[in-house]
Amino acid sequence: MARPSVKSHDFIGKAAYLKQRAEPPAAVLCTLTVDDNTSPKNGFKRYMMGREPILTPDGKPLEDKHGRRSYVTSAGSGPSLGKTILMSYLPPESARVGAKLVVEYFAEHYPVTVAAVGNKPLFDPENERMKC
Repeated sequence: MARPSVKSHDFIGKAAYLKQRAEPPAAVLCTLTVDDNTSPKNGFKRYMMGREPILTPDGKPLEDKHGRRSYVTSAGSGPSLGKTILMSYLPPESARVGAKLVVEYFAEHYPVTVAAVGNKPLFDPENERMKC
């Protein structure tokens, strides 16, 4: 969420901001899609609401370089895609399109895939659809 440029005038915190800006990010905003939201225990469909932990495929928590765990920041239905869409900040090593992860919801694990890294939308990413 860095601004495109830094003003030339001096301000409080400028040196710290420039230092932080020069380093790679601790976490990257990613868009995830739920591969299968059917409960393995009872067969009911489950729909995440946000704040669910993101885990590795073997069930270990994801942490960024500051020790912060990855959670779903927002969730919703994507009817144009036919999938449930989740947003999350992931460590850079996990933030790659196609990466397979899991979301823990009601003590069950649901498979998810990283569908986009950064601010690229999933539906009409090139903005080619005709606007009304």
